[in-house]
Amino acid sequence: MDNRTEMHRRERRRYVIGYGGSLLLTLLMFGVTYQYGIETVGVYLTIGLLGLAQLIVQLVYFLHIDRRRSSREDLDLILFSTLVLLIIILGTIWILGNLSIRMHMHMM
Repeated sequence: MDNRTEMHRRERRRYVIGYGGSLLLTLLMFGVTYQYGIETVGVYLTIGLLGLAQLIVQLVYFLHIDRRRSSREDLDLILFSTLVLLIIILGTIWILGNLSIRMHMHMM
């Protein structure tokens, strides 16, 4: 086997593993919510942890982000974008929550 065929086979194997891992984590999320409902705090925590695991699987197997020096800039870009999105999302939740309290629209 030549080097190109071996690289193609290795790359296809990585995509299949990533797809299987993502599918498994998605099915686990649906299974947990189907089994226990969405009302409990433990289910939210489980969904969050499985979502984080799926994010890691997506980054490693599909975007090829790992700890090598060559992909460090890509990882920095992804982390900065995540930070900006978190600031926007959490700031919006904070402002709307404060507005709700000031307008006396308490949760029932």
